[in-house]
Amino acid sequence: MPENTLAELPEDDLPGVLRRPVSDGESRWANRRWWDADADDYQAEHGAFLGQVDFVWCPEGLREADARLLGELTGRRVLELGCGAASAARWLAAEGARPVGLDLSAGMLRHAALGAATSGVRVPLVQADALALPFRAASFDIVCTAFGAIPFVADSAAALREVYRVLRPGGRWVFSVTHPMRWIFLDDPGEGGLVATHSYFDRRPYVEQDADGTPTYVEQHRTLGDRVREIVDAGFVLRDVVEPEWPAGHEQVWGQWSPLRGRLFPGTAIFVCDKPVGTAA
Repeated sequence: MPENTLAELPEDDLPGVLRRPVSDGESRWANRRWWDADADDYQAEHGAFLGQVDFVWCPEGLREADARLLGELTGRRVLELGCGAASAARWLAAEGARPVGLDLSAGMLRHAALGAATSGVRVPLVQADALALPFRAASFDIVCTAFGAIPFVADSAAALREVYRVLRPGGRWVFSVTHPMRWIFLDDPGEGGLVATHSYFDRRPYVEQDADGTPTYVEQHRTLGDRVREIVDAGFVLRDVVEPEWPAGHEQVWGQWSPLRGRLFPGTAIFVCDKPVGTAA
C-alpha cells in the first residue's frame, strides 16, 4: 500500500511534485528505485499494521479473513501481484493455498524473505514486472493484490491482460487501489484534505521528480469508469466493487488515510472479478 507525500500546498506548487504524463519506462524505473530505497522505512512504519502472516486489503484495516473476497483457498494456486513483504502470501499459505509472491522491488522482496524467516511460513518469491509475468497461461486459480503493481504501471490495461492470461478459466482476480475520487483532494489527512483541488478527470499521474526533472515516484490515476472498462476489455466479469468504510475505533493515520477523511468519503476501492468459465486459457 502506498505512502503518498503529504502536502499543505497544492501539489503543483511543491518543488519536485506535479501532475504530468510519464512513459512506462520512466514509471517502472522510478518506482523500482523508490520502493528499493523506501523498503526499510515502509516496513518500520507499517509492518506492525500489516502483520507477519496476515492479509490486509487497505488502510481501513479490512482483512481477507473477514471479507473472504477470494473464495475457497485450500489447494488453490494464488499469485500475489506486487506482494511487497508478502505478509498476505504467507497468510494464504497458512490458509492452505499454494501462493507465489511477485514484486518488482528487490528491497521489498528482501523484507519478504526476512518475514519468512521470522514467521516460519515460506512462499516462493519472484522478482518480475507486472507487465511481463513469467508464468505460462492458466497457471493460477486466483490472482490478487492489495495496492500492488496496478497503481504504479503506466499501462494498467496491459497489466490486467497479463493477469487474465495467467489466470485459469473460472479463476478470480481481486485488486485494491486508492479510491478514484480521492484524486480530487490533496494527500493530506487533515482538514486541508477535505477541499476539492484537482479535476477528477485529470488522468495525469502524480509525479515526484528530482532537480533534473527525472521522475522518482509515480502513481497513476484512473476514474472509476476507466477501471471498469479496463476490467471488461481484458475479458473479466466484474462481480463487485467494495468500498470499505472507516471502522469505529480505528485511529491510525496512514499517509492521506485518516479517521477525519474516512468517515466522510471512501479511501479504497476493491474490484472483485472473475475470468469466465469456457474461455480460452
